[in-house]
Amino acid sequence: MTEETPGFDEKPDVPSGANSDDVEPKAATPSEEEVAAPAGDVQQTAALTAQLDQVRTALSERTADLQRLQAEYQNYRRRVERDRVTVKEVAAAGLLTELLPVLDDVGRAREHGELVGGFKSVAESLETVVAKLGLQQFGKEGEPFDPTIHEALMHSYAPDVTETTCVAILQPGYRIGERTIRPARVAVAEPQPGATPAAAKEEKADDEESGGTEEV
Repeated sequence: MTEETPGFDEKPDVPSGANSDDVEPKAATPSEEEVAAPAGDVQQTAALTAQLDQVRTALSERTADLQRLQAEYQNYRRRVERDRVTVKEVAAAGLLTELLPVLDDVGRAREHGELVGGFKSVAESLETVVAKLGLQQFGKEGEPFDPTIHEALMHSYAPDVTETTCVAILQPGYRIGERTIRPARVAVAEPQPGATPAAAKEEKADDEESGGTEEV
């Protein structure tokens, strides 16, 4: 007679009327809320991404608008400054044009040695003031004739020039900045037709002196 070891062959008590399947553990099934949660997160992420793209687009547009406004403002400032300088030059030119005959008299008096005493002091003060206003004198003997800044009152021919040249300044010219308010009135000379310029003559003479037949 063998002894039965309790606990190995015995089955747990099963309530009457219950199936054996009822006592086996069942796997937990996700609820509808748990199944819908990941899909909701994806939709929310997509919506946030779309909103972020819209914000970035709007930011780019506003940045472009700001840059355009800054460029327009800079152009406006440059235009205003340019107009301000132009208006100042026009006003100064109008005033100084009326003083040019006085400056011409001062120049002639200086050439004849008459600029002395109190007249000299007044003349120098006047020249200092007009220089501060931007008035500049131009026109020198020997410079090439330029019809944009010179006015030829006398014309002649000369064998010692290679181009049309200012040989005498009858009245100096004046400018303010790049604005010419009176051209220099000059006497000009052109090369003598058919004549050899002096420079060419000298060069030819030098060649003849240093030349000769070269020994082979």
